[in-house]
Amino acid sequence: MPPFSLEADAALHPLQDASLGSLTMYVVPETSSLLPQGINVYVGKHRSALVRAGGGLAALRTLLQQLTQVMSFTASSISAALSDRVPSGQLGPDARRHLKSSLGYEITFSLLNPDPKSHAVDWDIEDAVNRYVQPVLDKLSLVANFSVDSQILYYAVLGVTPRFDKESSSFLLSAHSLPHVINPVEARLGSSAASLYPVLNFLLYVPERSHSPLYIQDKDGAPVSTNAFHSPRWGGIMVYNVEAPASPQVSLPLHVDVDMVRVMEVFLAQLRLLFGLSREELPPEFLLESPGNEGLADWELDRLLWAHTVENIATVSTTLTSLAQLLDKIGNIVIKDDVASEVYQAVASAQSAMAELAAGHLHLAFQASKEAVTSSERAFFDPSLLHLLYFPDDQKFAIYIPLFLPMAVPILLSLAKIVREARQRKKEPTKMD
Repeated sequence: MPPFSLEADAALHPLQDASLGSLTMYVVPETSSLLPQGINVYVGKHRSALVRAGGGLAALRTLLQQLTQVMSFTASSISAALSDRVPSGQLGPDARRHLKSSLGYEITFSLLNPDPKSHAVDWDIEDAVNRYVQPVLDKLSLVANFSVDSQILYYAVLGVTPRFDKESSSFLLSAHSLPHVINPVEARLGSSAASLYPVLNFLLYVPERSHSPLYIQDKDGAPVSTNAFHSPRWGGIMVYNVEAPASPQVSLPLHVDVDMVRVMEVFLAQLRLLFGLSREELPPEFLLESPGNEGLADWELDRLLWAHTVENIATVSTTLTSLAQLLDKIGNIVIKDDVASEVYQAVASAQSAMAELAAGHLHLAFQASKEAVTSSERAFFDPSLLHLLYFPDDQKFAIYIPLFLPMAVPILLSLAKIVREARQRKKEPTKMD
């Protein structure tokens, strides 16, 4: 970590424009000692960067363009934000991996102990959340509301039998078997059934004594350094191996104190991936400052707000279009004044969000986009419309015809018989005495 660059970033921070979405670039002389040897661009953890001048205006322009691609919202960011509405051929391989925009998220930390008779696992999850996770959530509080809970599940297994490797005397989970781990484990979690918001699951798995040590392999068969993997839009799982006792006659269960620093480093890295905050590979002349305990830099927060604002506006457009198409198909629909008011409010908020976004007022644009999403969903899921949306006329006919047709047939036949008899009586001549 270059001390001069770090000091310069901290000293220049009070002089910068602190508004969300702003970006300040400082061009320093080619001989400046603020940047270490071989580094031409230093990206701080706030909303500024230092760029070394050298090689003429053309080289400087190239560096500034590359820096803008890193710190600002680009066309690829828009495609990623609209990944559910863009054809797959126009997206990168990781475009649909990040979480969809939501008003809130629920984070669940779970300790899975499949062999409590052999391992008495102790993890100080409350202190770890307060020390490592809460600073990140405080930074992300502008994006959404977060709730955190934890649980311990005993006798919960992965559902996949690992393969024993004789050479290393260990058990291995191959990359192709990892997708089959999620469903059996998720059935035991039970956290997403009653949740109104997306649930992020972070699981710490202590393998049973008969399958220890357990290591995860990547697609090339090499062991994963973190011994963990993450599933897009779901969460992550880390395998925590327990050292075998020196004496085979040790009393059970073994007391295990989890190293929460190592565990939280993995979970926070997975949290960044879930929110699409993974840092792309940069040229060797670029140096990015670590965000520290906050988990993400200010400019990364701005990019996340940009992405969620664009996604919210697209969601409002889709919701209102779907509502209009459904209501067009229902002829006897009656739209109440409060429903119409929510629709007007959603349209006005979406237009305001686009105007604020074009003006560079990121925070106001994001707030307006959230209001637009809330109003559009209230209109779409209004109780006065639900029974008409889910039971249109064609479904009513399909339900009631099998009930009334058997009763209607004899009634119609009787009416036809009565009509025939009446006509026959009219045709018969009246007798005169």
